[in-house]
Amino acid sequence: MRTLGEPVTVGDLMTGDPIVALTDMPLADAASIMDFYRVSGLPVVDRDGALVGVISTTDLLHARTTEPLSGVWPGLAVRHVMTHPALTVTPDVAVGDAARLMETQHIHRLVVTAADRETPIGVLSISDLIRSMGRLSE
Repeated sequence: MRTLGEPVTVGDLMTGDPIVALTDMPLADAASIMDFYRVSGLPVVDRDGALVGVISTTDLLHARTTEPLSGVWPGLAVRHVMTHPALTVTPDVAVGDAARLMETQHIHRLVVTAADRETPIGVLSISDLIRSMGRLSE
């Protein structure tokens, strides 16, 4: 049980067991997964399950609307447009520190990794932070 004044950690707020995209996945498949699960980004892993980046709806939109890329959209894979490297935190990081990192880096999600810094175990998103603020006000 947490004591009064003890900082909340990323592990307390993150969405665990993240849905991931593979580097070789077609962009259309990544877009379908994001739509189905109603998420705006996915950690990207290689064939060994190691984190290599993040793909977001912003990345997809940019690829779809950028003139040189729009014509080759059907042939693009996640690795072509993902943001890499992914910014990560471990579950023991204080939420305030993670929120400041997101704000200074202008990003909407952090991938939460195991101690090895390669295995994604969760995602901390702006939505997770907002939900926690709502609970605090109750």
